[in-house]
Amino acid sequence: MTCRCEFVGLEGWDERLPDESTILQTVNDLLSAKGMMLKGDSVVDATLIAAPRSTQNSSGERDPQMKQSRKGQQWYFGMKCHIGVGIESGLVHTVRGTSGAVNDVTEANSLVRPSDREVYADAGYRGADKRPDARAGVAWNIAMRPGKRRTLDPAKPIEALAEQLERVKAGIRARVEHPFRVVKRQFGHIKVRYRGLAKNTAQLHTLFALSHLWMAQRKLIGAVA
Repeated sequence: MTCRCEFVGLEGWDERLPDESTILQTVNDLLSAKGMMLKGDSVVDATLIAAPRSTQNSSGERDPQMKQSRKGQQWYFGMKCHIGVGIESGLVHTVRGTSGAVNDVTEANSLVRPSDREVYADAGYRGADKRPDARAGVAWNIAMRPGKRRTLDPAKPIEALAEQLERVKAGIRARVEHPFRVVKRQFGHIKVRYRGLAKNTAQLHTLFALSHLWMAQRKLIGAVA
């Protein structure tokens, strides 16, 4: 019987353990070869992953690399996972891990591929195109701020058109939610497992690689049937 690791091209890993970026790249190369990791434009987003607040541990202190972050009216303690997702494939091509205090827009341009010409993001990424690391030739399609969107008057043709555009952009941005949902709900990764950003970011690379296999499992199994 052929094991899953063999038909997805991951055999031999019991002899050498690759690093986390190699795992994600290998899976993405596999899916590219099968036409599932298409080149194109991207959606970027970030999510918070909680870390223990308690100091009841061997060090007697919180993880110093985990920080507070505010979302709406609530405060969270932990790290942020920033990802870039291909619009056509819906699969993650870039993963970055930071403390929870890092603003989303700070990591925006690190999530853009050289091949990207259009990038979609929510209102928290405003100003990404003006940052020092912004890449020439990339058009940022940023969501309108919610407060401003609520003031749009559907009776006015221009504002009605603006609302339609926001709906289109929201539909495209929704592609980024699926990988997050798989990692958090299917794999149950809602809290960090380790101390420090390096180990937790390494685990995120592996989890997103596995999420690709989970999302593409029917096509992969069909390809070797």
